[in-house]
Amino acid sequence: MTSATRRRFLGIAAASAALLGASPLRAAIPHIKELPEPVTWRGIALGADAEMQLLHPDPAHAQRLIQMAVGEIHRLEKIFSLYRDDSALVRLNRTGRLDAPPADLCRLLSEACAFADLTGGTFDPTVQVLWNWYAQRGQAPHPATIGPDQLRPVLNHVDYRAIHIESEFIRLERPGMAITLNGIAQGYITDRVTELLRANGLEHAMIDLGEARGLGRPDASRPWRAGLADPQDRSRWLDTIDLDDQALATSGGYGTPLDASGALTHLFDPHTGSATPRWRSASVRAADATTADALSTAFALMPEPAIRAIISRFPVQAWLLPPDSGTVTRLG
Repeated sequence: MTSATRRRFLGIAAASAALLGASPLRAAIPHIKELPEPVTWRGIALGADAEMQLLHPDPAHAQRLIQMAVGEIHRLEKIFSLYRDDSALVRLNRTGRLDAPPADLCRLLSEACAFADLTGGTFDPTVQVLWNWYAQRGQAPHPATIGPDQLRPVLNHVDYRAIHIESEFIRLERPGMAITLNGIAQGYITDRVTELLRANGLEHAMIDLGEARGLGRPDASRPWRAGLADPQDRSRWLDTIDLDDQALATSGGYGTPLDASGALTHLFDPHTGSATPRWRSASVRAADATTADALSTAFALMPEPAIRAIISRFPVQAWLLPPDSGTVTRLG
């Protein structure tokens, strides 16, 4: 959950020439003459490849909106990034306390703790200490050599309930704790950018900042559409998913292996300290990208009955890819 090079196998069909041909956006949407040419931006957000496609009749205004969106991305990265020494999150981790915290940090940490409650602690933003522990060992240890006795001292610093959040300050109650928001921040930034664009008059867009969210419905007969690519063969699509004013996120440990075999990953179980997820990937569609991001992170570690229990009382759908299968199972 903590690597700047974390890669998703989420493929946006409306932006994928491999799926839809040489003019993918117009191939995805009928009634070509009624649509403006898309204005596209590509870059990096929180270490992941990012892309925005805006449909607006005034290309100059679309470009202005892109600049506003990029500015918002950079503003939020200064708060959530683990790779900037001056970010609010790094300063909190450095001293265990942050006075006058940014409102976005208070809000997202509160949401992260709410998802921790929902998932029985499987989603836990305090697993950064596990990343540090594994990273210090490089690729030396074999997974079989890592036992509970080694991880127990580290797990003493993992507990989201020890985060104290006030508008005036945030405090980590135990010395040695550290927070990562990389399992939810990309979704949060996606939502903030989408809301910014909508508030400034944009009705139709696809925002993919590591997690994808469709805005509007460019054509009455076809919503935005995303594709799930096989992580072992990215030319093969496992499923396609409509995003009708919805968001989609995927979590998989294959993108950031921590050992030579790939058995250890950046997805950590807060209960055991294990770095081996239960599913090769977990994808979640939800009304917003923050929810999709957090739940896909948790679902990658959870057994199917526990996932079904959450889906039965939460309006989301999940696609699970087992480690020994090339076929996804849809829940919800």
